Amino acid sequence: MIDNAIHIESVSKTFGGVKALDNISLDINYGEIYGLLGPDGAGKTTLFRILTTLMLPDSGTASVCGFDTIKNYTQIRRISGYMPGRFSLYPDLSVEENLKFFASLFGGDIADNFDIIEPIFNQLAPFKNRRAANLSGGMKQKLALCCALIHRPEILFLDEPTTGVDAVSRSEFWDILSNIKHTGMPIFVSTPYMDEASRCDRISLINSGKILDTGTLDEILKRNKMPLLAVRGKNNYQTLLALRKVDGVKMAFLSGEHIHVFTEERFNPDILSSINEITEIKEITPNIEDVFIKIMGNGCK
Repeated sequence: MIDNAIHIESVSKTFGGVKALDNISLDINYGEIYGLLGPDGAGKTTLFRILTTLMLPDSGTASVCGFDTIKNYTQIRRISGYMPGRFSLYPDLSVEENLKFFASLFGGDIADNFDIIEPIFNQLAPFKNRRAANLSGGMKQKLALCCALIHRPEILFLDEPTTGVDAVSRSEFWDILSNIKHTGMPIFVSTPYMDEASRCDRISLINSGKILDTGTLDEILKRNKMPLLAVRGKNNYQTLLALRKVDGVKMAFLSGEHIHVFTEERFNPDILSSINEITEIKEITPNIEDVFIKIMGNGCK
């Protein structure tokens, strides 16, 4: 067996002078859910299009299940399931008609590989004659996943599959992915939602076309050595400006009703008592969103 399901080495891509991908290198294993986390415009979709042979890199190489993305593009298209970020099925076709169409593209029928989509299709069955355009966001998502799986691919690419759906549908979708992973199929998924990092076996943080960090969620969190304070003020914006001027404060940013403040390791929070605006100070454990913002800022205030 090939060591890695996906091997990416020094891949770069530029559009009109803007580097969408900057020397990306990654290895993704068989039987894992690998998450690519980053904001809009980070380069996630560009990387997915290169791996699914829809786009050529400017430099570097990539392989999927041992097949080169340039030399062996026909093989990769045959073995890959791809669910793009935007709903791309046929809105005027029913659920069942969409499934039949996508199965026919690979020379088969729904019945040929029905077992792999059956647990998902059971949720769609009451709506099998409904046009795809009239489905809810969560049901559209499940239909798109069924269409990506209907030919029994060897690997699954999901580009921001949970964008625009409600929290319950997002959770259900990740439960489905966990069940698929147990079949041994590698899953590469991109998402702008930092909380979805906990549903992945390993993750990479990406921004402005660059990989910022890679590892398990725990590994990335443990690499952060800076204490984090949650601060609240009478006027959070004015408090934020004051905090950024304090010696020992490495970074301060708004987060919900609080200001999150990364400090030097031996920072004494009592120093902040001189800021009259502050009404609350407490030390908290950083989550992946906090760490991501810290890494993006490179320690700058």
